[in-house]
Amino acid sequence: QVQLEESGGGLVQPGESLTLSCAASGTIFSIITMGWYRQVAGKERELVATVPNDSPPTYAESVKGRFAISRDNAKNTVSLQMNSLKPEDTAVYYCFANIIPVVRGVINNAYDYWGQGTQVTVSS
Repeated sequence: QVQLEESGGGLVQPGESLTLSCAASGTIFSIITMGWYRQVAGKERELVATVPNDSPPTYAESVKGRFAISRDNAKNTVSLQMNSLKPEDTAVYYCFANIIPVVRGVINNAYDYWGQGTQVTVSS
């Protein structure tokens, strides 16, 4: 059973920084892509940043230059350093990973996994 566990959300003031972390656990053969999405109530979930296994990261235009995603393949973790936070960054942030799991000793097809979400609120 593969799971993603997030940590690091909270309440900060505009201009401050926050770091989100996510760890994948379970029987994993390989992780293809890890990343972060966010969702505001009443709106669709949107991409924030992703980092494929062998490619440079990609960012939403709205966070370029402020957010930095990093990945530790040895630990199956991904982090999102968020700087110069704005009120419009307020959302529930979801960790995402495209993972090839091992189920009962058999390597399965890749599947998308999501964390439970962590609230980030930017407000003065």
